[in-house]
Formats: sequence, C-alpha cells, structure tokens
Amino acid sequence: MASPPLQLSAAPLLLLLLVVVIRAARSSRVFSVVDYGAAGDGSRYDTAAIQAAVDACAAAGGGRVLLPAPGNYLTATVHLRSRVVLEVAPGARLLGGTRQADYPPESRRWYVVLAENTTGAGVTGGGEINGQGGAFVVTPSEVKNVMVSWNTTGDCQLGDECRPRLVGFIDSKNVRIHDITLNQPAYWCLHLVRCDNTVIHNVSIFGDFNTPNNDGIDIEGSNNTVITNCHIDTGDDAICSKSSAGPVYNLTAANCWIRTKSCAIKFGSQSSFSFKRLLFDNIMIVDSHRGLGMQIRDGGNVSDVVFSNIKMSTRYYHPLWWGRAEPIYITTCPRHPDSKEGTISDIRFINISSVSENGVFLAGSKHGLLRNLKFKNVDLTYKRWTNYTGGLYDYRPGCQEMVKHRTGGMMLEHISGLEIDNVRMRWARGNLKGWDVNPLLFRPSTIDKLSFHDWQSVDVL
Repeated sequence: MASPPLQLSAAPLLLLLLVVVIRAARSSRVFSVVDYGAAGDGSRYDTAAIQAAVDACAAAGGGRVLLPAPGNYLTATVHLRSRVVLEVAPGARLLGGTRQADYPPESRRWYVVLAENTTGAGVTGGGEINGQGGAFVVTPSEVKNVMVSWNTTGDCQLGDECRPRLVGFIDSKNVRIHDITLNQPAYWCLHLVRCDNTVIHNVSIFGDFNTPNNDGIDIEGSNNTVITNCHIDTGDDAICSKSSAGPVYNLTAANCWIRTKSCAIKFGSQSSFSFKRLLFDNIMIVDSHRGLGMQIRDGGNVSDVVFSNIKMSTRYYHPLWWGRAEPIYITTCPRHPDSKEGTISDIRFINISSVSENGVFLAGSKHGLLRNLKFKNVDLTYKRWTNYTGGLYDYRPGCQEMVKHRTGGMMLEHISGLEIDNVRMRWARGNLKGWDVNPLLFRPSTIDKLSFHDWQSVDVL
C-alpha cells in the first residue's frame, strides 16, 4: 500500500517565508547619509549626518547606511549598531578626523568606525575608509617615522602608541567586513576584541611603510574568525593575533598577499591566554622583516597550528623594527623575570618555501619548551641582498633582547620534539656576506626527540 502523502502545515511554511522576506527587506533597506545632511566635501564634518543615518537604520531593524559617490565624508567616531552595515560606495571615502576631540574620552575607544556589543554589524561597499595617518607624523623618516602622541592625560599604557585606530569591533558577534579598502591608519587598522564569528573577505589594507604600530588586522581574544583574499601592505605586523583579552580559537587566514616591515603573521606579544586551532594557508609574503612569528611572552600556551602552502621572502630592515629577516620565528620566554612562561606545541609547517637573509629561529625557554614541531616539504634558500649587519638574534620584546651570535640555517634552543621531513636548505654562497654559515645551530639547552628524514643542505650558485 502506498504511503500517504506527507502533510505539511501551512503555518510553519508561511512563518519561514515571512522570516526570509523580513530579512531580505532589512538587508535591502538603504539609508543614504546625504538624506540626513552629509556634505561629502572633505572639509565639513559629516559625523552628525552619518550617525543619524546609522541610528535610523538600527531603529528600522537594520539595513545599509550608504556613503554615495563621489564624496569625501569627514567624520569623528561613527558608532555602528546591530544589523547595520556601513556601505562606502566605490569612489567614496570616509575620512577620519585628526583632532583628539574627534574621539571619545577613553583611548580604548579611539576608532574612526566603532561597533560595540553588536550583532550582525559590518562594513562593505567597494570604497575606502582613510585614517589620514600622514597627519600624525611628527618627523618623517625612511628608517621609522616619529609619530604624535595624545597621551597628555596618561590614559594610554604606552605613551608613544597613543593614536586612533581605524575600524574596531568590540564584544560583537556575526561581524562581516568585505570588499572595502582600509587606508592610512594612524595606528592599528582593523581591530577585533572579544568577537565571535567574524568574516573578513577581500579587504585591501594600505599603511605607510615607515609608520610604526599601523598593524593590518589585530585579532584580540576573538574566536571563529575567517580571513580570506586580503591584500595587506603596511609598516607593522600584518595579521596579528593577541590573547590579552581572552583566548584565540579557530582562526583561519587563506589566500592573502602580505608585505610588512615587521612580521607578516604573528602571535603575541600580548599572550596571557591560549591560542588553539589556527590555520594559515596559501599566503604570499613579500620583502617582509619576518615571515611566520610567535612571540609568546605572558604565559599563554599555543597549540594545534598549521602553516601550509606559503611562499615568502624576508629581508633585513633597520633594527629599530623588531625582526632580523627570519622566515620562521617561534619563541616563548618571559617578558619580565617574574613572568610566567608559556608553551608552544603541535605546530606544523607544510609546503613552505622561502628566500631569506637569515635562518629559522626556534627558541623555547627553560620552563616553556617548544614541543612537537613538524617541518614537511620545506624549501629554505639563504642569500644576502641588503647591507644591514647580520649576526644578531632578536628576542624582543623582553627576554634577552638582541644577542650577538653566529647565524645558522636553523637555530634550536629548548625544544622537545622536532620532526624534519623533506627539508632543503639552499645556500647562495656568492651572496652570503657576513655569514658564519652553519646549517644547524644548537644553543646550550634542552634539545631532545629530534627526527630527520630526507634533509639536505646544499650550495647553489
């Protein structure tokens, strides 16, 4: 006997359809800042008009706040709300103010665009958000710019890093940032603090190559973050995860291009909580001071991290910038003599190739060993092409600071468990000025459980 036809109640189906329609209507609602009085001439402040559009959009249940083109919209801090997406159209620019009065009293809330305790907020549109970072340069320098400090009240913990960030999401969920250019931040560019479920896609970040602390993306105590198809060209760290505000779990970054005078992919140095389950795949790193780096200084532990399918070139810049051209830099040591020592374990480097002016640096500490590191299908080429002095190991911040030492293809210190499988070291002998070449250097410390399979060190022209 044939089964009776499945009976579906019309009410749930209608309710589902209604939810879909409502969501579509919300996302299609557009609130143009021009309708709220924005001039878009780059000289008059449009803050009130932009904020009015944001608040009206939020009151209507969400939608898009449009900055139409052409237009240069000068603003003090704009506060995003839940379910409000800021849409900067192609050809339009949102310009951050350059006066301290343009920002909230607390320095922790100094952003051009700020979302706090939101759900479903975002930034998109194909246009540009510009922090006017050049206005914060006191003394330009090809070595390292000297920047303004707004620390007259002592509100900033670090007085020389007292400038506004560009875009920030704090204690927010379901963050979406895509198809946008973030340009010339005065300080950190894109900052996530204790956020959950964030997608960052097709974002271009450009910072002054000589400006310190203009990090590309900082993921601070945030979980379930995906970064894809981003282009980051800036002076300081490009993709930087920090655990001062909580643990960092489930971070994926893929299909990105990076150039920086500091570290391309970095953990720390703020590292009080754990880092776990992070993946970095298919990334191109160009002419950076350091490639893949971990600076664990505050007792947090790192585990279950994969770096795969990464090509890079690393070179020396002035030593005022942290880094000594290391393609891979994995370190844990106490920031201060009484600081806790964190551990780093279960880290895999798979299908990695580099051309570098320095070697791989693997340094644990007495009570914070590096455990279970694996290098598989790794090709390391060593050559010199700048005139900066080598022969230094850089433990900064804290620890031993800068240490004079022979330079090796791979330096090992305080390690328990290292597996080398199909690793090639290639030495451009005609371009190794100043090198005291040694493929492997073991500093006097705990080194055990080493495994080498198909490892070569060869000269190349």
